[in-house]
Amino acid sequence: MATGTRVEHAQAALQKADAVCFDVDSTVITKEGIDELAAFLGVGDRVAALTASAMGGSVPFHEALAARLDVMRPSRKQLDAMLAAHPPADLLTPGIAALIARLVALNKRVYLVSGGFRQMIEPVAAELAIPPTDIYANSLLFDDAGDFTGHDPAEPTSRAGGKAKVVADLKASRGYSTVVMIGDGATDMEARDVPGGADAFIGFGGIQVRDKVKAGADWFVTSFDELMKALAGC
Repeated sequence: MATGTRVEHAQAALQKADAVCFDVDSTVITKEGIDELAAFLGVGDRVAALTASAMGGSVPFHEALAARLDVMRPSRKQLDAMLAAHPPADLLTPGIAALIARLVALNKRVYLVSGGFRQMIEPVAAELAIPPTDIYANSLLFDDAGDFTGHDPAEPTSRAGGKAKVVADLKASRGYSTVVMIGDGATDMEARDVPGGADAFIGFGGIQVRDKVKAGADWFVTSFDELMKALAGC
């Protein structure tokens, strides 16, 4: 499909979509949540090294996630302190609130699909009036004393291909005819490339430009204003 045709396809899909799924880190917000938490805990460099290994493909995704969390081991108290000191809702990407409000006004269901942590994403969702039930993300687990015990392995996004599975399952279970995925990463783009997955992938480069995503996206944008313009006639 030619580039111009792909863009037109993505724009048309966005206009008629029943649901739109957004990645969170470096898309809905301007930072990477796991990096922010690691820095707050004083282990930013160690976690960044593990992240680099994971992105290089040398370590399976679920193992890399577990390894990073084992370095961090945040208590509930530390997590709460980090959220109070650095509210994730203060990190909203310019234009995202208006875009999501517009999508909702057009009766399009908005989902947040992230490899980040639910406890850090819920305040963002609340700021955007997205219900907690429409968040698909990893969950940190704590014991009764508030000590870290791990993460929930049942969450689809705790494994490789998890975002694609979420989108495909949503489409199948909710009967959506058209679903669009928006995000900055290759794992977001995968949601389009699985059977029954997203009908179009819009790559977002307003925070991070990733060459693979820029080349592979049906439509690559650097500002959410571009999506607002595409919705203007709806």
